[in-house]
Amino acid sequence: MEQIAFLMHLKKGSEAEYRRRHDEIWPELKSALSDAGICDYSIFLDEPTGNLFAVLRLKPDDMREKLPGLPVMRRWWDYMADIMDVDATNKPIERALTPMFHMD
Repeated sequence: MEQIAFLMHLKKGSEAEYRRRHDEIWPELKSALSDAGICDYSIFLDEPTGNLFAVLRLKPDDMREKLPGLPVMRRWWDYMADIMDVDATNKPIERALTPMFHMD
């Protein structure tokens, strides 16, 4: 299983709202992520900077590239756009992280 990690950025003062929205994540979005081959997905907050560190595992033959075309994904991005740094399409701005060390 492939593991990837990336950074996103949360707007200052939005921490509680971000957590609330994820605590109430839509079942249809969870299904779409799982169907795309995403599993074991965690997001961590670095409070001083507002950086969100995400790490997830991808099943073989994942289809994550199809997620941006799904209506539920677009609605989630629109829903989150007011509290995160996003691009012109409301997709959260992500910066991929380079793996440097892993220990099983």
